[in-house]
Amino acid sequence: MRFKALEIAQNRQPVKVEFPSNKISDYYGANVFGENAMRQYLGKEAITAINDARTDGTKIDRKMADIIAAGMKQWAMSKGASHYSHWFQPLTGATAEKHDAFFEPVDATSAIERFQGNALVQQEPDASSFPSGGIRNTFEARGYTAWDPSSPAFVIGRTLCIPTIFVSYTGEALDYKAPLLKSLHFLDTAATAVCQLFDTNVNKVTASLGIEQEYFLVDEALYFARPDLMLTGRTLVGYSSAKGQQLEDHYFGSIPDRVMAYMMDFETEAHKHGIPLKTRHNEVAPGQFECAPQFEEVNLAVDHNQLLMDLMDKVAKRHHFKVLLHEKPFDGINGSGKHNNWSIITNTGVNLLSPGNTPLNNQLFLTFFINVIKAVDEHADLLRASIASASNEYRLGANEAPPSIISIFIGSQLTKVLDSFEKKNQDGANDTAGAIDVNKIPEILLDNTDRNRTSPFAFTGNKFEFRAVGSQANSASPMIVLNTIMADRLVQFKAEVDGLMAKGTSKEDAINEVLRRYVSESKKILFEGNGYSDEWVVEAEKRGLSNIKQVPNALAAYTTPKGMEVFTKNNILNEREIHARYEILLENFIKKVQIESRVLGDIANTNIIPAAIGFQHKLSQSAAAMKELGLPAESYKVAIDAITEAAGYINTIKTSVYKMVEERKVANKMENHKDKANAYSDKVKDYFDIIREASDKLERIVEDSYWPLPKYRELLFVK
Repeated sequence: MRFKALEIAQNRQPVKVEFPSNKISDYYGANVFGENAMRQYLGKEAITAINDARTDGTKIDRKMADIIAAGMKQWAMSKGASHYSHWFQPLTGATAEKHDAFFEPVDATSAIERFQGNALVQQEPDASSFPSGGIRNTFEARGYTAWDPSSPAFVIGRTLCIPTIFVSYTGEALDYKAPLLKSLHFLDTAATAVCQLFDTNVNKVTASLGIEQEYFLVDEALYFARPDLMLTGRTLVGYSSAKGQQLEDHYFGSIPDRVMAYMMDFETEAHKHGIPLKTRHNEVAPGQFECAPQFEEVNLAVDHNQLLMDLMDKVAKRHHFKVLLHEKPFDGINGSGKHNNWSIITNTGVNLLSPGNTPLNNQLFLTFFINVIKAVDEHADLLRASIASASNEYRLGANEAPPSIISIFIGSQLTKVLDSFEKKNQDGANDTAGAIDVNKIPEILLDNTDRNRTSPFAFTGNKFEFRAVGSQANSASPMIVLNTIMADRLVQFKAEVDGLMAKGTSKEDAINEVLRRYVSESKKILFEGNGYSDEWVVEAEKRGLSNIKQVPNALAAYTTPKGMEVFTKNNILNEREIHARYEILLENFIKKVQIESRVLGDIANTNIIPAAIGFQHKLSQSAAAMKELGLPAESYKVAIDAITEAAGYINTIKTSVYKMVEERKVANKMENHKDKANAYSDKVKDYFDIIREASDKLERIVEDSYWPLPKYRELLFVK
């Protein structure tokens, strides 16, 4: 199978891509029910109702919903749609949809197309099979999806997709979108109140987000020849290729023709759906790539990223590729992340995280900048929990990814600014970054900060980049936490400032007094050095920073009194919803490790061991033939040594697989999810590396023609 798959992969040719136009602007958003479509299919009153809902949260009444639904249906049918679906994001991590046809029979021989406001605003998918974390019994099926007007509907294929929230019959959120929308509203309210200390014209604050998406591509023939890739998204065994990423020649290199054709194809689909993809390039590891959009409002950015991952997978099939979104599909080379670039912007157009030319004198910037630092310092464990998953655990703390220790990088200039601010010292703190002069080259302007790729949470000029988010994660999870802890901190900041002002302190002095205390209290979270180093692990422990490596331990932050309070008191999630999400995340971890364990055992028993035994048999026949010919023992000693070496690895694999299965049986009998997750993390997973190491050593000595699985050199370099 391996060689047949390799032959197919090597003979692939780039697929010709047809573009709607040479200008992206001609077809951008063509499949989205946005402003252009609304102007064509809706009246002014309906458009105003949608825009008011988006900007002010004004509810759309059912009568107006009927008008909007009729226009939306007419537009969708003009795009070839025959069905509609509420498109939502349950706690499975994927998106979900149930398609209903527009048509309704009139009599035995005729029908009409109909789509009414009730169907637009609310639907009732079966909620019984979606994760609920014990909120409801499995035999209680009722759940509701409700239209989110702030994220425009779109057509994909022949289906009109309507972004919605998903809640239980009793009203608890069963998705990512509902608490994300609550957190965004909370941040808007809290940030606006603080902004009005500086500018009364500010009446709305919007969080923006740009999500960089890293991914791997492998040929689908090679993918289907690897059971581990098919079933787990990563290679559970595989010896590193002699040439990997050590030459760093892939990074930003020339994009292979076949990959370029794929990129242009999925970018075209993305642009039709209003996803503002702007950037594409080779990433560090061979076979790894990245795309990145322009910044959007957070809710829309999350929806677009979820849709993008789906489009990437669909388009890949046309090019006979498979997209790997797993955080660590290959051992020994870089994994993939989803860098979340987050900022906050006022309705007056001010980026609240933009330092300006004189950051020390920019009190508005310092207020929001320092409050972010304070919020992250107080709730670092919650941020760590928000990006915890079975797959991201393999990436975090590796030699290319941010460590499990949450820290903040702000750069040398802003470090000096905060130090000067705290000490009331103006010396050099407002020095600009300057420029670089090279003969014949236009002046190179420097940013206020360098980039620190080892930091999980880095300030990068006018935004914070949360680099620890996993490549297949729903970015709503970390954004819910980040928005909530920031808003909660701003509420407390405003109360403290108001308290000082009520005692007669001037507004400027009150703001500075609170901010200086925050700087002093939060300095331990700031780190400018190499986050990959062993020294940082020691230093972080001295500072009292957490280093939570295992998923079950990281997720526990959700259920601590401190973690629960920030959600419950601010009406983002109630206690039942928090405990439910904790249980769902634990169960998801358990199931993923369980699947990996079962697949690893199957591969070991049905692929690796038989291949090694077959090779041993060939060697033994060769040795026996030489012995029968009367040749000296030295002539076949190499064969005997190889047989003996292989036997040791085979025995290690066989014994370890048996022990792993026994530990799995013990874990599966545990009813408590926390205990079961810990058992899988501490006991079952312990055998993964042992089995892999023995298998990879076999791969080094078994004759190439006997090895059944596509090797790293084939998976990574065949394009």
